[in-house]
Amino acid sequence: MKQLFPLSLVLILTQTAFAFKVGLVLDKGGKDDKSFNSSAYAGATKAQKELGIELKYVEAMDTNAIENLHRSFAKKDFDLIVGIGFAQADAIKKIAAQFPEKKFAIVDGEVNLPNVKSLLFEEHEGSYLVGAIATMKSKTKVGFIGGMDIPLIRRFEMGYAAGIKKQNPKATLVSNYIGITGEAWNNPAKAKELALAQYNSGVEVIFVAAGASGSGVFDAAEEKKKLAIGVDSNQNWMKPGFILTSMLKRVDIAVFDTIKDAKEGKFAGGPVRFGLKSKGVDYSVDEHNDKILDAETRKKAEELKKQIISGQIVVPDYYKKAK
Repeated sequence: MKQLFPLSLVLILTQTAFAFKVGLVLDKGGKDDKSFNSSAYAGATKAQKELGIELKYVEAMDTNAIENLHRSFAKKDFDLIVGIGFAQADAIKKIAAQFPEKKFAIVDGEVNLPNVKSLLFEEHEGSYLVGAIATMKSKTKVGFIGGMDIPLIRRFEMGYAAGIKKQNPKATLVSNYIGITGEAWNNPAKAKELALAQYNSGVEVIFVAAGASGSGVFDAAEEKKKLAIGVDSNQNWMKPGFILTSMLKRVDIAVFDTIKDAKEGKFAGGPVRFGLKSKGVDYSVDEHNDKILDAETRKKAEELKKQIISGQIVVPDYYKKAK
């Protein structure tokens, strides 16, 4: 019998037909926010390269579009659908209930359904460490700029404040929030305005937890020759010499591991928490900040980290306070 198609093409078509398919729903910040979404995208693309999955991603430019994006993936032959950000919780809860045979995951939100894995982070622990680090590099006044004023970012601020007070009980914390809507995650101009005001008031180090808006704080730090602290991914490279460190939130690892488990048939619904002990949160050191984050500061930070992991230090948690 005459072969109609080359064997290599048959193999490619077969592999594509049976590839494990992942749908990734990013929030408004998009894959290039150099923060939260970028980290999630990096984890997914790593899975694409190393695990051979088929990946499709979409960016939810409008909160109202989230539900339809998840429904579209669920109606097609996607094996796992991953939503990035707390704002996707309601949509995932609804769609996952309608498609119980599909697997879902959400970062920073908790959905109590058997086919949903909730990837949660102990942001307050990492924020405590960078609060202590900020105070080691400042005399008396440090700053915090949050994106959208929500419990998640208040959790960052509370941990940060506790780390400051641990290092210097007399230090002053100046805090601002960019806004109360999703626009706060992508408003670098407003972030820069707030940062300049803080630096002009005597603040020497600002920790920013505001998604893509953070770049405005970094610009202000460079302009004023002050220091800033990044968040989520390692942002030290964005303004070398002006970013003291970044509070790492390893969304990339959480997303990659979830895809790997699902592909290997090990997916299990329910919450999974990533903290200092599991290296789900941490602070960054690389060639871009190793000169300004000196050895003595790192040594003290590592000691505090050990004390948190052992339970000797209990970091206050905004979520528990809010209950």
